[in-house]
Amino acid sequence: MNLPEDDIGNTSGAEGAPPPTALFINDSGELALDTRRTLVQLLAGPSLDGRRHAKLWPLLLRDEIALRKRLSELFLDLVIDRDMQVAFTRQADTGDLEVPLLLRRAQLTFIDSVLVLYLRQRLTLAEAHSERAVVSTEEMVDHLTLYERAASTDRAGFTKRVQASVEKVKKHNILQKIRGSDDRYEISPTLKLLFSAEDIQSLTVLYQRMAAGEADPGRQAPGDDSEDEA
Repeated sequence: MNLPEDDIGNTSGAEGAPPPTALFINDSGELALDTRRTLVQLLAGPSLDGRRHAKLWPLLLRDEIALRKRLSELFLDLVIDRDMQVAFTRQADTGDLEVPLLLRRAQLTFIDSVLVLYLRQRLTLAEAHSERAVVSTEEMVDHLTLYERAASTDRAGFTKRVQASVEKVKKHNILQKIRGSDDRYEISPTLKLLFSAEDIQSLTVLYQRMAAGEADPGRQAPGDDSEDEA
């Protein structure tokens, strides 16, 4: 049987034919290239920052619905703060539904959480004065030293843990190195989304008690875990 002339060569809907959005061999994806790059940044984490990812931020806003659909299929939720121009993914609240977890949960040590709380407070203070939230390595170490007695009597071991905590927050981009400076960092606005006002108040009271020797530093406090990228 002869096909109508208009149908000859029209294989876009044929079984096995690549979609018009195909970018490489065996590509069955439906998203455009720039949308895929935005999705990858969200999955790679820890965040998509409008300042550091100036080209991706408008794409995120443009393709928000499509990105949310793809992330939902992975049991992930997309968090966007348009004022701070920050977005990140977190494990979706699925209630009693048992689902595989794509995001790892990294347990914070006592010193880790004290440092994160300190940086969160510095971020709030800077925003109140419409300033950049900048902190030095020396300032972080000095603050953590206040909790040395609560954490350990081993000075050398405590110093190593402090250094490890600083490196951990740098690794997860909570701290972003300031160009031209060896030990000064800008605190990522993402931190504001990770710790609520209630968390800050609860942690502050607990850690003040720990510093005074009135509480156990081994106790897990609110906000003592954070979700990292897969």
